[in-house]
Amino acid sequence: MKVYKNSELNLRRAVIAIGVFDGMHRGHQALIKQAVKRAYQLGVPSVVYTFNPPPRAFFQQKRVLTAVDDKLELIKQLGIDYVIVADFNEVYAARPAAAFITELHELGAEEIFVGPNFHFGKGKTGNTGMLSRHFPVKIQPYVTCQNGEVISSTRVRELLQKEEWKQVHHLLGRHRLETLIFELI
Repeated sequence: MKVYKNSELNLRRAVIAIGVFDGMHRGHQALIKQAVKRAYQLGVPSVVYTFNPPPRAFFQQKRVLTAVDDKLELIKQLGIDYVIVADFNEVYAARPAAAFITELHELGAEEIFVGPNFHFGKGKTGNTGMLSRHFPVKIQPYVTCQNGEVISSTRVRELLQKEEWKQVHHLLGRHRLETLIFELI
């Protein structure tokens, strides 16, 4: 797996999974696995496009669940060929949605995988509808836990605050929590 900053990688063809992927919970894993599977079927590289820090950490000072190096290691385990880590800062946050579309064209996006409430561009002006006017878009449905609640990074944060470790393990789909826990202490 090779890691790039945004606007550094140009590909002729690719399948791209886009998301913050903070926590790398089971929902994130499902989305990335679907992108890897589809890239394999098409015989093209798989790409994850993610952000550091997560936009919520940048705008709302929310705690980061997974340090970028740990996130990259977890993504690597899912079989991705390339990762783009966009530096989410004032300049990046001010980019219009059209700039993101242009960047995806430069990546040779044949298909894009995102979550149901994906937005992009300054003021969240871009959405899955806009994205689908330019690329085939696959929207990964929410993944739920055994009691039917949606698995999300927000839910993971809430459970960590309550020290509900068993439920956190279940939502993450893995047992290695050291980096996650230390980030919150």
